[in-house]
Amino acid sequence: MDWLCIGLSHKTAPLDVREKMALSPEKIADVLQRVSNSVGETMVVSTCNRVEFYALARSTEKARGELHSVLSSLGGDNSLQHLYEHDGDSALVHLFRVAASLDSMVVGEAQILGQVKDALELAQRVGAAGPELVRTCAAAFASAKRIRSETEIGRAAVSMASAAIELATKVFGSLEGRAALLVGAGEMGELAARHLRSARASPIFVTNRTRERAEQLASEIGGQVREFNELHAALTVADLVVCSTASSSYIFTKEIVFPILRARKHRPLFMVDLAVPRDIAPDLSELDGVYAYDVDDIQRVVADNSAARAAEAAKAETIIAEEIARFVRSRSIRDGIPVLAQLRARADQIAKAEAERTLANLGADLSEKQRRTVQAMAQAIINKLLHEPTARLRELRPDEDANRLADAAAQLFGLDSGASPPADNPRPPRGELKTAGSGGSKR
Repeated sequence: MDWLCIGLSHKTAPLDVREKMALSPEKIADVLQRVSNSVGETMVVSTCNRVEFYALARSTEKARGELHSVLSSLGGDNSLQHLYEHDGDSALVHLFRVAASLDSMVVGEAQILGQVKDALELAQRVGAAGPELVRTCAAAFASAKRIRSETEIGRAAVSMASAAIELATKVFGSLEGRAALLVGAGEMGELAARHLRSARASPIFVTNRTRERAEQLASEIGGQVREFNELHAALTVADLVVCSTASSSYIFTKEIVFPILRARKHRPLFMVDLAVPRDIAPDLSELDGVYAYDVDDIQRVVADNSAARAAEAAKAETIIAEEIARFVRSRSIRDGIPVLAQLRARADQIAKAEAERTLANLGADLSEKQRRTVQAMAQAIINKLLHEPTARLRELRPDEDANRLADAAAQLFGLDSGASPPADNPRPPRGELKTAGSGGSKR
C-alpha cells in the first residue's frame, strides 16, 4: 500500500471551481463510505480553500481512477484540469505541510490544523480511517505543534478575517464609528468580530440562522443581534458587511441590494465575502457605491504581508523534514515486525466480519448512523485489545528476546512469524481466532 493525495486548492483552482467542490460533512461521509472499501484508508479535507483526498491505497492506479471519478462528479470534467497529485513520500510531505499551514492562503494561520483534525475524526467515525492513517495524522499534528512552539510563524501570520478588515480600512480610512453587519457567527465570523471591535467599528450587528449563537457572539463583543429574516433591513444602516455563512446559495444579489441603495442615500457600502460557496453574488460590485470582495481578493492583501513570514516558514520546512524522517524510521521499525502487521490485519478482518454478521441479524431497519456505530464499536474493541501488545512489541529492539516474543505471539494467535501481512482476502491462518458467535471452533 502507498500514499496518494489528489485535490485542488486556491493555488490551482479559481473560486468558482472551488465553491462547486465544497463538501458538507454529510456529503464527505457519503463519499468516504463509497470509496474507502475499494480504495483503502481514506480522509477528505474540505475547507474554503481546498478539497483534498488522502488515501493509503491498496492499488495506486485503481485509487487514482476512483478518486478522479468522484471529483469529476462533484465539479464536472473541467475540474480535473485543476487537480494536483502527490504519491508516496510526496503525499506525506504535503499532508505535514497542510497541517502546519505552510500550504495555506494565509501561511501560519491556525484554523487548518483543527480542520484536518476534524477530517480525521469524521473518517474514523464512518470507518474509513484505519490505524496507519491515524498514526500518520498524529505525526503530522505533532509536527505542526512543534512548529508552533519553535517558530514565530503563527505570530507573523495575518488571518483572512484580519485581512478583510484591513481592506475595509483602506476603503474608509478609519472604521471608528462605522456600523458593521456580521452575517454568520461561526469561527470566521467570530474572528472578524474581534478585529472590528479592535478597529472601533460601532455599532456591530450580528445575525445568524441560529439566534442563540448570534446572541452569544454579540454578548462577547458588545454587539447587537439582528434577526436573520431582517437581514436586508439591517443592510440599510450598515457601512460594511462581513459574510461567512455555510449557505449553498447567494444571500446578497443585485436584485436584493439595488433597492436598498436609495434608502442608504448612496453612502458607500463595503461588503467582504469570506464564505465558500459565496454568500455575495460576484456581479454585485457593478453597482455604484458598492465595494464587494471575495476570498481571492483577500489573498492579494495577504500576499502583501508575506515577507515577515518567509524566514519562519523556512524554519518550519526544516522541522517538517526532520519529523517526516523520524516518522518514516519508526514506520520501518514497525513494519520490520511481520507479526504486528499480520495480527492487526487479521483482527481488522474479524472486526469487519463480525460487525457485518451483527448488522445482518439486526435487519434492514437500522439507520446509516446506527450501522456506522456498530462498525465503529467493533473497530474500537480491536484497537483497545491490541494496543498494549503492539506497543510492547514496537518498544523492543530487534534482538533475540524480541524475536522470541514475536514468535510466541505468532504461536498464540496462529500466525506465521516470518510471513508478510495477509492479503485482502487471505485463507484463514492456523488456529482461527475465537470470536463471539463463532462457537470457538476451527474452520
